[in-house]
Amino acid sequence: MEEDDVYTKDGTVDYRGNPANKNITGTWRACPFILGNECCERLAYYGMSTNLVLYFKERLHQHSATASKNVSNWSGTCYITPLIGAFVADSYLGRYWTIASFSIIYVVGMTLLTLSASVSGIKPTCQGKENCHATDLQSIVCFLALYLIALGTGGIKPCVSSYGADQFDDADENEKEHKSSFFNWFYFSINIGALIASSLLVWIQDNVGWGWGFGIPAVAMAIAVASFFSGTKLYRNQKPGGSPLTRICQVIVASIRKYRIEAPADKSLLYEIADTESAIKGSRKLDHTNELRFFDKAAVLGQSDNRKDSTNSWRLCTVTQVEELKSIIRLLPVWATGIIFATVYGQMSTLFVLQGQTMNTHVGNSSFKIPPASLSIFDTLSVIFWVPVYDRIIVPFARKFTGHKKGLTQLQRMGIGLFISIFSMVVAAILEIIRLRAVRRHNYYNLEEIPMTIFWQVPQYFLIGCAEVFTFIGQLEFFYQQAPDAMRSLCSALSLLTVALGQYLSSLLVTIVTNISTRNGSPGWIPDNLNYGHIDYFFWLLAVLSVLNLIVFILVARLYTYKKTVGTLR
Repeated sequence: MEEDDVYTKDGTVDYRGNPANKNITGTWRACPFILGNECCERLAYYGMSTNLVLYFKERLHQHSATASKNVSNWSGTCYITPLIGAFVADSYLGRYWTIASFSIIYVVGMTLLTLSASVSGIKPTCQGKENCHATDLQSIVCFLALYLIALGTGGIKPCVSSYGADQFDDADENEKEHKSSFFNWFYFSINIGALIASSLLVWIQDNVGWGWGFGIPAVAMAIAVASFFSGTKLYRNQKPGGSPLTRICQVIVASIRKYRIEAPADKSLLYEIADTESAIKGSRKLDHTNELRFFDKAAVLGQSDNRKDSTNSWRLCTVTQVEELKSIIRLLPVWATGIIFATVYGQMSTLFVLQGQTMNTHVGNSSFKIPPASLSIFDTLSVIFWVPVYDRIIVPFARKFTGHKKGLTQLQRMGIGLFISIFSMVVAAILEIIRLRAVRRHNYYNLEEIPMTIFWQVPQYFLIGCAEVFTFIGQLEFFYQQAPDAMRSLCSALSLLTVALGQYLSSLLVTIVTNISTRNGSPGWIPDNLNYGHIDYFFWLLAVLSVLNLIVFILVARLYTYKKTVGTLR
C-alpha cells in the first residue's frame, strides 16, 4: 500500500489512497475471495487430518494410544503456531502479506506429505493392506511434512477471519451490522470444506490410496492461494501497529517503575496524546476503565516525564496503551474456559474414530464400507444446518426477548455451546456402555467389527456440531471485537490457542489414564482392542470436566467488562 493511503476510523485502509474507493473495496464484495480461500484451505486441512489417526495406526504401525497422542500433539501445534503468524501480522507484515507468505510454506508441506505417502523409498512398506511398517527415515519425512503444514497454517488461521472482518468499517453502522453475520458465514465456509474432506477424501484414503488422499488436499491448498490473490484489488488492509508484545512490556515496566505513585481517581489526569487518533498505528483510542488500576501508574505523568520532547514509552504510556494490556488480561479467564471445550471437540479425530472402527461400517447388506472418520460429516452437516438457523431464525427470535441487536451477547452464545457440549460426551459414553455390553453378552471380544451399526455415533457428532456454532463462532467474534485494533491477529491466535491446549490436555489425559489404568497387567481404558477397554470412562471424565468448566465460565462471564473505544457507548 502507498504512504498516502487513507485510513478509516477502525484502522483499515482504502485501496490506493482514494477515499472514494471505499465504495469499491471491502464489505461483501471482497469476502467471496476470502471465504473461498478459507473453504479450500479447510478442505486441505481436514482432508489430511480427519483420518490421520488411522494413517498413523495402519501405515506407520503405531499403537492406538500412541497414534491418538501423536494426532493430538500435531493438531495442538497447528493451533500454537498462530501465535507466530499473529505476531508477524500485527507487528510487521500486516494480515495480507502474512497470509500470502505462510501459504507458500503450507503448500510445500502438503506436497512433501503427498510424496511421503506415494513415492517408493519414503513411503511406508506394506505387504498387503494391514501389514505396514515405516522406517525411521520414512516417519521423519512424514512428520517433517506435517510440522511444515503446522507452521504454514500458523500464518493463515489467526489472520483470515480477522482479515475478513477488517473489510467492514466499525465506524459505519451499516457495515458494522454485517460484520457479525460474516463470522457465521466464515464458519459456514469452513464446514463446506470439511464436508467434502470428511466424505469424499476420507473414502479415497481408505479405498483408493493415501497418495491420492493427500494429493487432492495439496491441490485444494493451491486453489486456496489462487482464490486469495484473486481479490487483491478489492481488499482493505490494516496497517501494522508495531510489536504488541513490546507495548505490553512497556506498560508492565513503566507500572513497576512507578509502583510507589498512586494512580489518580480522575482519568483526565492520566497521559494521552491530544490527537484524535491514538499513537498506535491503525488503532482507535480506548477509553479508561477502572479495573486493574495498578497499570494506570504507567500513564501517570512524573516530573521526569513532563517534557516537550518525545516521551520514553518505557517510563510513560498512553491510556490507550494501558487499556490494551487490560483488554488482554480481561480476555484470559474467558479464554481459559475454552480449553476443556477444545478437548471435547478433539475427540472427533481420535477416540470417536477408534470407537467407530470397532462397529459395523457396512451400509445395509452391501459391501460398501463407511470409513470411521467419515462420521465427522455429521458434525459438519450439523454446523451447516445450524449456522443459517442461528443467523436467520434464532437471532431475530432472541432479539425480541433480550433487546440485544445480535439476539444473544457473544458470552451468552459461548455459554450455550459449552452446555450443549456436555451432552455430546454423555451420549458418547452411553453408546460405549451399550457397545461393551453387547461385546460381553455375545463374546465379541475378538471381532474386528461387532454387529452394531456405526450410525449410532451420529448423535454425538451432531451435538458437537451444534455446540461449535455457539461456542467457536461466538469465540471468533468475541476475541475480534474485544481485541484492541492493533492486536486483533494476536487475540485471534489466543482463541485458537485454546484448541491447541485442548489437544495437549487430551494427550495428557490419555497418558495419565493409560499409566494408571494399565497397572497390574490390566488392558487399561484405551487398549489396542477397545473391546477389552473402557473409553466410556474417559468420556465420563470429560463430561464432568465440562460441567465444572461451565460453572467457571458463568462466573467469569458475569464479571467481564467490555472494552470501550473513545466516543462510543460500548
